[in-house]
Amino acid sequence: MSTKKSIKTSTPDIVLIGAGIMSATLGILLKKLNPAFTISIFERLDRVTAESSDAWNNAGTGHSAFCELNYTPQKEDGSVAIDKAIKIAESFEVSKEFWSYLVENKITGAPEEFIRHIPHMSFVWGEDNVDYLKKRFDALTKHHLFQGMKYSENSAEIENWVPLIMDGRDPSEAVAATRMDLGTDVNFGALTRTIFNYLETQEGVNLYLNHEVDDFKHESDGSWTIDVKDLSTRKTQKVRTPFVFIGAGGGSLPLLEKSDIPEGKGFGGFPVSGQWLVCNNPEIIERHQAKVYGKAAVGSPPMSVPHLDTRVIDGKKALLFGPYAGFSTKFLKNGSYLDLPRSIKFNNIKPMLAAGIHNIPLTKYLIDQVRQSPEDRLAALRDYMPQARMEDWELEKAGQRVQVIKKDKKEGGVLEFGTEMVTASDGSLAALLGASPGASTSVSIMLELIQRCFKDQAATAEWKQQLQKLIPSFGSSLAEDVKLAAKTRERTTQVLKLSASKKEQEILA
Repeated sequence: MSTKKSIKTSTPDIVLIGAGIMSATLGILLKKLNPAFTISIFERLDRVTAESSDAWNNAGTGHSAFCELNYTPQKEDGSVAIDKAIKIAESFEVSKEFWSYLVENKITGAPEEFIRHIPHMSFVWGEDNVDYLKKRFDALTKHHLFQGMKYSENSAEIENWVPLIMDGRDPSEAVAATRMDLGTDVNFGALTRTIFNYLETQEGVNLYLNHEVDDFKHESDGSWTIDVKDLSTRKTQKVRTPFVFIGAGGGSLPLLEKSDIPEGKGFGGFPVSGQWLVCNNPEIIERHQAKVYGKAAVGSPPMSVPHLDTRVIDGKKALLFGPYAGFSTKFLKNGSYLDLPRSIKFNNIKPMLAAGIHNIPLTKYLIDQVRQSPEDRLAALRDYMPQARMEDWELEKAGQRVQVIKKDKKEGGVLEFGTEMVTASDGSLAALLGASPGASTSVSIMLELIQRCFKDQAATAEWKQQLQKLIPSFGSSLAEDVKLAAKTRERTTQVLKLSASKKEQEILA
């Protein structure tokens, strides 16, 4: 992947800002829908996937709501809401469909280069939490997308699934776990790089690293003129395009503000940083084979839900625990400490202040996290791995996320824990804000963007037929069609090689 020193065309059909999984996904979808499209991609850093899409900057969980308890909140009446979980599970199935297309058409390499089978588990302790998990299991397994989930309160069975979690635990403690063998670990960095490698071979596609978008101007004909600075030469060029996508992770909010579209008014951002404990003991790493998620602390953001994770990064097995949250005024890991103060505008200060007032527990949680000592972090790990020793773990930085703050008529401003797509009324610009489940649902998010911003083309028989080639279930609901969902899962499991190994099958037996 090379850095081009000068911009080849100043009038591309499509401009993508940010070289992460979102831009890669949108770029390849649009190029497949219309091979004649010319696309320019601008990335301020010297490589792609250097921020949120990098394997070490995210959990690598194929977010399908199998194990993430924050997607299934308990209501005041004690019941468990599963609507969000169903939507996320369906979206991940769509992602797997598209990734299967990429594998079958040799756009990526072997599937194990970016996705692997890893069981997804939830684990809780204490009678109230056990009661919640049982209700969650009962509610989810009534829906076909969660069939096959296992539930256990039997310590011996759970120990068979995840020995590290039960080793040294008080046998009298009430515990429960769910297990979904359809879970995955995804290296979004590897997937993104392989898509960009493919895009660079396509006629009319140009990737510019070390290029930063400085400013926007919305022209009278609906097109955009953007100022792009080459950070190597410090020279600025103007690029004119009918469509801009801002997919710059935490950097999207400042760019959206510069676009000055009315739809972007009132949005703010709350940055949250993260750290992992990474295991350095190969024997311990080999004893764990699952992604195990627990309950989040009161007031914590979703990205801080504790989990003990098996990861496979660039072919090497790893074990991570965390993330431990922190606070930084940076919007990007490679950003500026002035990012937050510069983002505060007259149109968003009220929602930001209101969101702050309504999220005092989050502020307290982040202060406590920042003040944590190594002993505090070890104590948190021992909740999930009672026999953990400090010498077996090293602290590493994770990614930087920006949670969305938006206007709310009732509250004044609310903090949104998810993704938010903002589009100009004429469809000429779109920006993606927020974090989890993000990358896992990137295909569904970009399909929605196409429906919003390319309405006329998306309504044609030609585009619909092409989308069904890329994603066979397109136009149907996997959440509603039981047979189609089963058929789709069977196909993607085979193409992506996501079946359990013989060893894992023996353990379960």
